[in-house]
Amino acid sequence: MKKVTVKCPATVANLVCGFDVLGMCLEDPADIMEVFLLNENKVIVRSADGYPLPEDPAQNTAGAPLLEMLKEIDNNIGFEVLIHKKIKPGSGLGSSAASAAGAVVAANHLLDNRFSTLDLLKFSMFGEKVASGVKHADNVAPCIYGGITLIRSIHPLDIVELSSPPMYVTVVHPQIEVKTSDARQILRKEVQLKSAIRQWGNIAGLVAGLLKNDYQLISRSLEDVIIEPVRSMLIPGFEQVKTGCIEAGSLGGGISGSGPSIFMLNEKKESAFRAEEVMSKVFSEIGIEYKTYVTQINPRGVELVDNN
Repeated sequence: MKKVTVKCPATVANLVCGFDVLGMCLEDPADIMEVFLLNENKVIVRSADGYPLPEDPAQNTAGAPLLEMLKEIDNNIGFEVLIHKKIKPGSGLGSSAASAAGAVVAANHLLDNRFSTLDLLKFSMFGEKVASGVKHADNVAPCIYGGITLIRSIHPLDIVELSSPPMYVTVVHPQIEVKTSDARQILRKEVQLKSAIRQWGNIAGLVAGLLKNDYQLISRSLEDVIIEPVRSMLIPGFEQVKTGCIEAGSLGGGISGSGPSIFMLNEKKESAFRAEEVMSKVFSEIGIEYKTYVTQINPRGVELVDNN
């Protein structure tokens, strides 16, 4: 094969209480990436939509993982990537993760799948380091594996795929940008023990709720006492959206990744669309442009959509 095309889904990191350890893959939105095999050792990344990209692939979220992959290959080959970007950078929906994960999954297809899924995850984390300055896997793991993933450990890398009951996900992306690197800088460096204990209980409760298909336990566990109180200050209308959606029947939710997107989990499709109405009303009244999605959990992750 000389070219593959892949669909690279958006993701929700943290799932409210699981900062850097939980992530979820979405059906919509998604990027499309075309990756070409080259006969020389280099990486080229181009945008199909006019987004400005760094000329140096080492400074690009799709290019850096491919450079790491090439270090493991003896052949004189390279890759050219054309990105159709539908997940807006800075949205909190895993835009950088989609680029990083999509690039390595597509490249691996061109290499007859010589690398394992865990290898691909390790490569893709170099893209996240470009974006935020830190290697984290709570977006790239669900993007590659699909579904909901638990990152039990980074060193060594240990990923647990979690089952979950059927749920609808409502997302609003207010058209403002919150950079992941900036959102990390405002976080407290130390946490009170009582807050940590409460947070651990919520993470355990959320995982247990997902595995037991217990919607009410999931709902009770969607609480963040450490990150959300700080980061929510960067998102106008956050409290109104969260309170209104829960009153409309959502199980709960919060900031998607570092924001500004907000997500809400729903047991029923009807409450998912009611949540969308709440989100639209809040941001229309504030006067901030926004985009909403009513979608579901994507169990597949990055997938091949074309093969030439």
